[in-house]
Amino acid sequence: MPTDEEQIRDLIERWAEAVHRGDMDGVVADHADDVVMFDVPPPCEGVRGIESYRRTWPDFFRWQAQGAVFEIETLDVVAGGDVAFAHALLRCGTPEQFAASPESRLRLTFGLRRQGGQWVIAHEHHSFPIAEPTEAADADRDGGAEQEVRRLHRRWFEATAARDLDGMMAAVADDVVSYEHEEPLRYLGAEAVREGCRRNLGAPGVAVSWDIPDLKVMAREDLAVAWGLNHVRIKQADGRFLSSWSRGTRVFERRDGAWVMIHQHLSVPYDLGAGEAETDSRL
Repeated sequence: MPTDEEQIRDLIERWAEAVHRGDMDGVVADHADDVVMFDVPPPCEGVRGIESYRRTWPDFFRWQAQGAVFEIETLDVVAGGDVAFAHALLRCGTPEQFAASPESRLRLTFGLRRQGGQWVIAHEHHSFPIAEPTEAADADRDGGAEQEVRRLHRRWFEATAARDLDGMMAAVADDVVSYEHEEPLRYLGAEAVREGCRRNLGAPGVAVSWDIPDLKVMAREDLAVAWGLNHVRIKQADGRFLSSWSRGTRVFERRDGAWVMIHQHLSVPYDLGAGEAETDSRL
């Protein structure tokens, strides 16, 4: 029979693997209903209770979907009769973040108790060490932010071509406001944008791809703006190709380390004389 230390090590390793997969059920499993977590983001008083704990993870999963890793590097466990603790160092970040700071590690401490004959996590404390900012580091951060936003666009292009709706929505904020070509006047929230994306993908057998050849990105601290001409190509089920251009402006905010789109504005030119949109505009 595994020792208490072995059981706890297995429990924490399962938890870390579930985090890496974005598996919510696996992440909240083996946690006490009254769990208390001191996390990297606010609030300072932490989150209390399993439902509050659950609500902290979707933003992290969206950030992780942008290419981040979450891997245990060291894990030490000490178990008593009915109480135990563990501490761990994890690689948690994007390739760009590790290139800028190779030694960066997420620090975790767990408090556990035996409940109903099983070990459960009653407390988690996550932190990164505070690095002193410099002007050079700030400049690198802004340059890295621009590249992250550009990579986010490339993942959008790839997800659209693969008809991967989840991938298309991975970097869209829950509270996004989108001004799109068709009614309604504005799309409020990720679910409304998701439904619009689903419609625009068309029926099975239709291939949709797009890019922004002249993409411009400006990033400062935790806010970025991107704009350019959207080039959409559609291969219909009968083999015919359609191509169109439109104008797009998108605003991004860095939340919990992940860039997410908080606003989108799409348009085509409007002919005031004819009183209609010029949907067949070309460069």
